[in-house]
This record gives sequence, structure tokens and C-alpha cells, in this order.
Amino acid sequence: MKRKNSEALRDVLLRYLREQGLETPIYEHRAVSMWTEVAGPTITRYTGDVKFQHGKLFIKITNPALRQDLNMGRFQLVHRINERVGANIVDQIVFY
Repeated sequence: MKRKNSEALRDVLLRYLREQGLETPIYEHRAVSMWTEVAGPTITRYTGDVKFQHGKLFIKITNPALRQDLNMGRFQLVHRINERVGANIVDQIVFY
């Protein structure tokens, strides 16, 4: 027998996290952790600190030539990270 008022557990948990103000910090953490997956092993080798602050993902790149190449494709990287996170949490990526 199926209940008419049933909700998916995922929806209930997301609503609870949103009400408690925990949804955004979880998405921010996911954005930081997704960098290694989106960048791949070669770029990750040259990556230092990855921080998230006020809609910006700050990523330290130790190779200047790679930093310049990544700067040119940063809008695509923003899209890929947001897509994997499942929310538009990253507005901009800053390579330093």
C-alpha cells in the first residue's frame, strides 16, 4: 500500500539541511573536494591550497604556465564543478 503523503528521504534531508542553514556549507565543502576530480591527476599534482570564500574558489597553482592556461578556461571549470556539486555555488575561480 502506498501512502499519499510520502516524500523521498533525500527531499526530507535537503529540506532539513536548508532549514538549519547547513545546505550551503555542505555545497561549499563539496566544491572544494570536487576540484581534484574535475582537474584530474596531472593538474592536481601542481595544486596547492584550495579554499572557498564568498562564492569564489581560490586555487593555488605552483606552475605559472599551467596557471595561465587554467585562467583561460576557468568559466568551463566553474560550470563543471557546479554541475558535479549539484548547485550553482561557485561564481568564480581565482588561480593564484
